[in-house]
Amino acid sequence: MATVNVVIKHGPKKYDVEVDTTAPGEELKYQLFSLTGVEPDRQKILVKGGQLKDDTDMSKLGLKPGQVIMMMGTPGEGGGAIVRPTEKVKFLEDMTEAEQAQQAGATPAGLINLGNTCYLNSTLQALRSIPELQESLEKYEFRNAAPSGSQLGLTTTTPGADITYQLRNLFRDMSKTQEGMPPLGFLSALRTTFPQFAEKSKKGPGYAQQDAEEAWSQIVSQLNQKLQIKEGGEGSSAEASFIGKYMCGELSSTLECDDPAAAEAGEEPTHSKDQFLKLNCHIDGQTAHLRDGLANGLKEKIEKRSEALGRDVTYTKTSKISRLPKYLTVHFVRFFWKRDVQKKAKIMRKVTFPHELDVVEFCTDDLRKALVPVRDKVREVRKEEEDVERARKRRKRNPVEDQTPEEKKEQEKKEKGKKPSTSADGDVEMGESFKTDAEFEAEKDAALLAAKKELNSLIDPELRKDDGANQSGIYELRGVVTHQGASADSGHYTAYIKKAGPKDPVTGKVGPEDGKWWWFNDDKVTEVTSDKIDALAGGGESHSALICLYKAIPLPTAEGVME
Repeated sequence: MATVNVVIKHGPKKYDVEVDTTAPGEELKYQLFSLTGVEPDRQKILVKGGQLKDDTDMSKLGLKPGQVIMMMGTPGEGGGAIVRPTEKVKFLEDMTEAEQAQQAGATPAGLINLGNTCYLNSTLQALRSIPELQESLEKYEFRNAAPSGSQLGLTTTTPGADITYQLRNLFRDMSKTQEGMPPLGFLSALRTTFPQFAEKSKKGPGYAQQDAEEAWSQIVSQLNQKLQIKEGGEGSSAEASFIGKYMCGELSSTLECDDPAAAEAGEEPTHSKDQFLKLNCHIDGQTAHLRDGLANGLKEKIEKRSEALGRDVTYTKTSKISRLPKYLTVHFVRFFWKRDVQKKAKIMRKVTFPHELDVVEFCTDDLRKALVPVRDKVREVRKEEEDVERARKRRKRNPVEDQTPEEKKEQEKKEKGKKPSTSADGDVEMGESFKTDAEFEAEKDAALLAAKKELNSLIDPELRKDDGANQSGIYELRGVVTHQGASADSGHYTAYIKKAGPKDPVTGKVGPEDGKWWWFNDDKVTEVTSDKIDALAGGGESHSALICLYKAIPLPTAEGVME
């Protein structure tokens, strides 16, 4: 370790400080914090080339023994004084199991396989990845009443048969442990409400394997009827379905007869609007990407009677999305009924899917007009962020050699600007002044902040009112339910869930994500890298995506802050 003893002058006081020239500037700031009480972010330390930054390479400053360095700055509110912590420090070994499960980096709870229940375990883990759902379930209370419009068999008379109530209890218990849990209560409620999941296995004792997509659809359908959330702010008694707000989209469809004779006979195309809880990715011999399958799913052929022609003819139903939910469920239609073997066979074809999905092309003209300006601005802001970050890394790694030609030219101007020149008559001419690196970065940051504020201003007024909708047309992948095997009634289901950023238990703020995923294989939970997700496109009996859960990308607030 190479060190140099320097003198730090802060106001009237001077401090002898031993500087480690192999450490970044941030370390010196913390040394001075301990001496002066001025927080690092409030310090201004003047060194050669400008102001000391956290990532400054101290070895390139040419510090000499006894050199005097000027520091400015005053302690913030409460700064400079040592204060007893308001909360008692608790070590991990002193925490309860529930407290340990709430800590940053804790492994989430898995679910024990109760006999061919992997289809349910993977579905539940995907649903649990929706934080708004967990928050809404916490407020749910059992009511001994049938939901309006409920069908026979959906009326619940006991808490034990209420799927929503049992889901609340299960998620609550899962948040208090890092161990595997048996979903006994929820499984019982599911089989009571939907007897198809209580079917016995024909191959031996126990229950039969089921289709995870069917379980997903039935659970979401129940939540749509039972889970209500408050609308309209404080004091309002208005309620809305959680699923309807966050997971339900709308399709605008046109049904038109393929036979030209129908139009000649005066038959007009019919228009309709329908809600959807998932988009289907239909797979045929030409489907290679999710986009192809979605396009297939939004256009279908229907055989029905034409009153104008007096016979059955083929109609084409073309659909466009007129509302995008915050959470978009995509179902890969990989299973079909095979009559010769009397079971749901699996389409093995490889179908790739993106980590970020742009669905603007599938929307109605009106919705597209509202989304395109925001989507394009998002891409512009991202490019600016990447340029700023790339420039910072380049300067940190090698301030001179790695400069771009434009940066080198700017640097040369700076050097020239430092020295006054002499005119022919002997008068001293003042050199042109140029921005320091700190001023240049501050200008870039200010421009980026202004771009984010502009992005927020571009959000369509009607979409802004709908906080359960996607306001940009861009989604990020958050969860994948996979299937391994050759048919829906056999094989194995698992779930991959993207890790959320660490949440501060005091402030509630969520930190940046590390890009990794949790793999839920029943009660076995493993951390994996994102390349594992790319391998779920299918192409054989190995794990392939069956359900993808996408979430609308976050947008900045009016102040330019990312939530």
